[in-house]
Amino acid sequence: MYKKFGLFMSLDVFLNASDFISSHDNTGFWIWVAMFTLGLIGIIILFLSSKQMSKIQDMHNRVLTKQLEMEKNQALILTTMSENIHNMAKEALQSVDKGKKNSTVSSDTVDVEEALFDVTNDLIEFLRLKSRKVEIVNEEFNLNNVLNEVSGTVCSHFRGSNVELIFDINNTVPRLFVGDSLHLGKIINNILENRLASLDNEELRLEINVYNTFDDKVELQLQFIDTGAGMTQDEVDTLFIPYYDEESGQYTGLGLFVAQELVRMMNGEISIHSHTGKGTSFTLTIPLDIVDPQNKRRYRLPEKILTDKKVLIVDENYNSALAIKKMFAYFKHDVKILSKEKFIEAMPNLTAFDIVVLDEELFSIRTIEYVKEIQEKHDIKIVSLTSLLKMNENNQSINIVDRQMFKPLTQERIFEMIINMYELKVAPIFEDSLDENTKAKIYTSTILETHNVNQNSFSVFKNKKLLIVEDNIINQKVLTNILNHSGMQISLASNGLEAVELIEKNGESNFDMVLMDINMPVMDGYAATQKIRLSKKYDSIPIVAFTALVLDSEIEKMFNSGVNAFLAKPLNIGKLYTALSMFLLDKPNKYMQEEEVQSEEEVNSSVLCVKTGIRHSGESKALYMEVLAEFVEAYQDSDVIFKKLIEEHRFEQLKMLCLDMKGLSGTIGANEMSREIAEVQKLLLYNKNEELPSHIGRYGQGLKTLIDNIKIYLEDNV
Repeated sequence: MYKKFGLFMSLDVFLNASDFISSHDNTGFWIWVAMFTLGLIGIIILFLSSKQMSKIQDMHNRVLTKQLEMEKNQALILTTMSENIHNMAKEALQSVDKGKKNSTVSSDTVDVEEALFDVTNDLIEFLRLKSRKVEIVNEEFNLNNVLNEVSGTVCSHFRGSNVELIFDINNTVPRLFVGDSLHLGKIINNILENRLASLDNEELRLEINVYNTFDDKVELQLQFIDTGAGMTQDEVDTLFIPYYDEESGQYTGLGLFVAQELVRMMNGEISIHSHTGKGTSFTLTIPLDIVDPQNKRRYRLPEKILTDKKVLIVDENYNSALAIKKMFAYFKHDVKILSKEKFIEAMPNLTAFDIVVLDEELFSIRTIEYVKEIQEKHDIKIVSLTSLLKMNENNQSINIVDRQMFKPLTQERIFEMIINMYELKVAPIFEDSLDENTKAKIYTSTILETHNVNQNSFSVFKNKKLLIVEDNIINQKVLTNILNHSGMQISLASNGLEAVELIEKNGESNFDMVLMDINMPVMDGYAATQKIRLSKKYDSIPIVAFTALVLDSEIEKMFNSGVNAFLAKPLNIGKLYTALSMFLLDKPNKYMQEEEVQSEEEVNSSVLCVKTGIRHSGESKALYMEVLAEFVEAYQDSDVIFKKLIEEHRFEQLKMLCLDMKGLSGTIGANEMSREIAEVQKLLLYNKNEELPSHIGRYGQGLKTLIDNIKIYLEDNV
């Protein structure tokens, strides 16, 4: 309106000026024309600027709306975390009680307990990222160890899946990098789990390549390509926004949120391309350094006779066969691929090959008899091929098979298989034995769980010296928290090299036992154990491998390195007690007394109900304490934010904070804080914003009391 009025005014002035100018000279006329033109241009510029500003404002509003939606969904995770963890804990406890009555522990019980453990760990990781406590550590690591451990963890979670999981690793990718192996493994694990959860009978292929960059670094590129149903653009846009799916009762996107944040912290990039009906592709690039970039041959077989073998691969999946062919071809093997259908239709002449890799389903009576006839006259190696996802379905040994391989494969697994088949001839140990060079007994059998174990049970190991070798800080804290009342003398090492140095430093007054992780940077558990075993004076120290690696070949490699027993991750407190008692007690306890000592966990407080919090953490006091510590770091100053949001009338952000605090307070057992937040939420719901200032003092005092109680509890249990 004002713009139009201004324009009309300008025209009126111009007309009047024309009458005036007509009685004067031409110079004055052109001056007025110039003034009018400049005015008109100014009006047009003002109009266009106003329109541009309107577009910018609209864009800003859309970005703000999307940001608020992301914050709301993230907060919703914490809101529902309490109820979901409570339900999972209840299910776990019911399963455990049922198992006790039947004198057995069902697989369902184990699955529930592992799921609860994973949810609590996701919460801890989420809080650590929120409070900016996660640090990127660049150290030398073996990429194969990372991939092997990730595949073991992921496949155990999706056991029985019909998805074809393939690792397609380019031959230019080196073994050793410098970077953060722990967080790289977490990223790969979270993306694989997200994709496997969305697939049924499709294919999931992880393609790994390495590219040189301008600054003497390399970019490790990982592409996760699946043949699933694909996603719409809206689904892709919200994929990294975590939320709780009430229909499925599961968290969605939390793992991807963590992965994305870790990628950013490692100066990497992650992108997604998906088409409905054509599958989805994640592309991840991470800048890393290479150890010894001049060494282009990453694997060298010790004898020339081990190269130039003729290999036949018969696999149900063609892409899987191609990936395996690439790995064998690296060692200058002549590799041929044959489809499963053609193998069944017409049995090929196997005498032309040195190594035959067969899909496990091909070992029919006819095939076995045919191979036996050939083996009597020719030195042919038969390798059985199956998937880690299906390893429990048909894992009986076949007497014609020299080695068994489990997909997804890595270059190093192929390398070790070739050496073991042709050179080392190391037979696995099938029964408990006493090694002639050591006083520590070797237990190759599975470590069983001791029931009715609590933290007080570990006091029987008082004054024993334990070295925990573990690169994951959370796992370190969980183990030390479990053992902190035992009276044991505990030392920590973050990699194998630190472990070796600690043992050598202690000399004669050494450790009574070592709990050794395998996948670590700088020096892994295999190398560290071998290094320790080089000196006979350390032969009496039992070393127990504690890892997520579960294949027989990997466990055999651990024993060949010099370990005395194998304890599988994730942590089971009963199995940990058994492992310690095997080596630290003269007469290991056959059972634990049902009697439990009254402890602080059973104290019910309205400010901090520890018993409730521990139950929500899967009856793990150690995990609960870690959640509490991370909560303090992330939210101890939230009263300042609470006050500021109210004073500035930023009520949408206040709702987000309340959602965060509501979910977390319920999870940790902070009953009074939970009730205070509920009151604030009611006022926000009914738009009674004028009453919010009265809660500033209550929130602040309630938070201070809660934080003080948490700190006292943590200090008393250090």
